[in-house]
Amino acid sequence: MRALISVSDKSGIVEFAKELTSLGVEIISTGGTYAKLKEAGISAIEISELTGFPECLDGRVKTLHPIVHAGLLAVRSNPSHREQLAKLKIEPIDIVVVNLYPFKATILKEGVTREEAVENIDIGGPTMLRAAAKNYQDVTVLVDPQDYNMVLTQLKKDGQVSLDTKFYLMQKVFQHTSSYDTMIADYLRKERKDQEFPDTLTMTFEKIQDMRYGENPHQKAAFYREVGRKKGSITDALQLHGKELSFNNINDTNGALELLKEFTEPTVVACKHGNPCGVGSADNILDAWEKAFEADKISIYGGIVVVNREISLELAERMKKVFLEVVVAPSYEEEALKLLQTKKNVRLLELKDIDVPQPEDAYDLKKVNGGLIVQTIDSKLLIEDSLQVVTDRAPSKEELEDLKFAWKVVKYVKSNGIALAKNKQSIGIGPGQVNRVWATKQAIEHSLELIHEDATKGAVLASDAFFPFDDCVEAAHQAGITAIIQPGGSIRDEDSIKKCNEYGIAMVFTGMRHFKH
Repeated sequence: MRALISVSDKSGIVEFAKELTSLGVEIISTGGTYAKLKEAGISAIEISELTGFPECLDGRVKTLHPIVHAGLLAVRSNPSHREQLAKLKIEPIDIVVVNLYPFKATILKEGVTREEAVENIDIGGPTMLRAAAKNYQDVTVLVDPQDYNMVLTQLKKDGQVSLDTKFYLMQKVFQHTSSYDTMIADYLRKERKDQEFPDTLTMTFEKIQDMRYGENPHQKAAFYREVGRKKGSITDALQLHGKELSFNNINDTNGALELLKEFTEPTVVACKHGNPCGVGSADNILDAWEKAFEADKISIYGGIVVVNREISLELAERMKKVFLEVVVAPSYEEEALKLLQTKKNVRLLELKDIDVPQPEDAYDLKKVNGGLIVQTIDSKLLIEDSLQVVTDRAPSKEELEDLKFAWKVVKYVKSNGIALAKNKQSIGIGPGQVNRVWATKQAIEHSLELIHEDATKGAVLASDAFFPFDDCVEAAHQAGITAIIQPGGSIRDEDSIKKCNEYGIAMVFTGMRHFKH
């Protein structure tokens, strides 16, 4: 029995090779792997000795040789193949242990050049893996050091590796090479920047964890990380306390984090079932917490809270009084962390780069039955120069600040979405209604019920898309709302503008909508 070993990740390889030789397996090796095995006192044949051809072109060509690939691809049960091997004096290779040049590690380095990335595209490795995997019934092929012990156990016990294990390892190889090629293709697409949506879309993700269940207990789920993703994602968060995150925890926390990234001032976002339920900005994080909490004391129960400043002991004391599922912050004071850790069920996450936005060319993916719809992320908020005051009265400086605040909030409210705000505090949110006036009335009703009966007087209103009729303006006036921000673009915009002028409400058009379905 012969094994060809050529690995970039050399963890465990010396121990594995020693065990193979003790079982009478002859080792063939290449380059740095050969040197490491010889240094450990393991007998091995260098690849050039096997092929009779020297490694060349700085190691670019070493295993690309008929003696290697005929030894891998020959079907042992095929008499013609056996006859040809004998005639050519080629011996079969029974075990292949290969992992690839570190392309992923290379492209994730800061300041990596295209030349460096390209030089780390493995050619011989994937070729050997694919050849060995294709002939899985005769060749055991290993790409993951985690599988070394399983193979050794079977060799020691049975003198061979089972067909089922070989088939499992074959599948693992093609998953690995597929992911490897996908990383290369994705890197090159981003380098060229000339094909926003390629004819065939391939992406690669690495599993972080299996989950207890999905959106509901009868659904299975897992959590994956996008390879090459920038900082600031929940995938990079360090969990400091609590049981593992659920499917819904991750989905809701992601939405809360994306809203938080719209703010630079101290801000707290509370989220429930994918919608913000309380948002507050202030000069300090304690006041921001109070605003977010007071915005909706009911919905925050069992919700997600994300903050863009360190959590102090004083803030932790306030948070501790509320049942929260997840808390995310860039850092925690030591005493604050200890206090929050006394709550058994809360998940505490640290995300140092919490303010880093997604790259503008990132994809937003939605799976539909039989397909995938893909778009670039909604990376813009508004264009300041495009803001258009369309009413006789312009908003005051304070109203304009609140309008911009409400616009940030409504961007992350499910459509049809309405957000009310006052003094940089969300005071009413109407998400996911099938018509806009219902969303408006819901936001107003929640504000009056959850805060106080005069909460909406002097408040502002943001709508994620245009008003099809003037009924939303009418509802806003009755609630005492003094300014509105919306995209505009309805064929009946003039009706809403006239109604605003009639009531002295300032209205601003953004020229940009934020549907969130």
